[in-house]
Amino acid sequence: MRDRLLQPFVQKSSKSLLLLGPRQVGKSTLCQSLRPDLAFNLADEELYLSFSKDSGRLKREISVLKRPSLILVDEIQRVPALLNSVQALMDPGQDAKVRHRFLLTGSSARKLRQAGANLLPGRVLLMNLDPLTFREAGAGFELERALSLGMLPGIYWGDEDAAEVLRAYADIYLREEIRAEAAVKDLGQYARFLDVIALSSGQWLNYSKLASDTEIPKETIRRYVSLLEDTLMIFRVPAFQARTQTSRRIAQRDKVLLFDIGVRNALLGLHRRKLTADQRGPAFEHWLGLQLIYLGRALRKDWKVSSYRSEGGAEVDFVLEHGDEVMGIEVKSGRNVDRTDLRGLQSLGEILGKKARYRRRIAYLGERAQKFDDGTEALPFLELLEEVAEL
Repeated sequence: MRDRLLQPFVQKSSKSLLLLGPRQVGKSTLCQSLRPDLAFNLADEELYLSFSKDSGRLKREISVLKRPSLILVDEIQRVPALLNSVQALMDPGQDAKVRHRFLLTGSSARKLRQAGANLLPGRVLLMNLDPLTFREAGAGFELERALSLGMLPGIYWGDEDAAEVLRAYADIYLREEIRAEAAVKDLGQYARFLDVIALSSGQWLNYSKLASDTEIPKETIRRYVSLLEDTLMIFRVPAFQARTQTSRRIAQRDKVLLFDIGVRNALLGLHRRKLTADQRGPAFEHWLGLQLIYLGRALRKDWKVSSYRSEGGAEVDFVLEHGDEVMGIEVKSGRNVDRTDLRGLQSLGEILGKKARYRRRIAYLGERAQKFDDGTEALPFLELLEEVAEL
């Protein structure tokens, strides 16, 4: 068990917890580190079939416990009706002398919602566990390995077979698990969509172009994107929304990021070899954007991540909004920066106006920080991420 940033929040809370995240990010390992008194793993087919036929079994087994206990139910989305049993066991009307704490994990919010499952609002804390942040990777963090194989714990820390394991994960999980959701009838069509969405990951989402490239109707593309979002496979990065009226027009397309850069590479067949210079830039931007999302969720921050593009084409890769403070982050995969890299940050500053608390930042691969006349700071990317973590 390696320490995860979310671990202290899980340990200190006295409330029950629903922990959502893709498979193999470490949900079970994190929960098991709390030493539950009773554990049910619904990934086990025999146990899954038993609870599917008799969801009341959970309540019966827990009802015999004579003292407050910590109870783990892994992959609860496989039998969503169990959430109703959990609610009954947590109900104030139950014997107040025996109050249990539940740790619930799931890898599909869609299945829970579709089944009309009670997500226990106000009773259970909802948390997300993602692949590794740079902090969790430790002092020996290797950027090249991260850009190639991604940040799934078992793969980033894996052995010489990590690339093969990653390929199998991408094939089985993204294709077979989605089929298990019974949401895709035409698997050939869906396979074409996956290849194109992997190519588009990190870019502005253009549904018309995706439909043209795949020969799949635009509305079907939209449904597939929503499906990946609901099954925790992608993050949607919305377009930046100005808080005050402005005469300038801002592009309103979203970006999508596959949840792990290694999985994206595996879908494209790029994970077994060193990335070329043309491939490395988009991969680095994608990876850093994911780190911003991972950090925000792991540290329980309330910041909003968006992306900015003016009608004139000025762009800022990521915009963090934290209270009344805004940080614009431009990502550069080179070891040098100059004034031409400031255009998007300046454009965003003009939209925000003089009253905004605005930090302009460039994350790059250089070794030393630099400061430009307009206040923009170019920081080595790990320094930038440390600054973000302290917001």
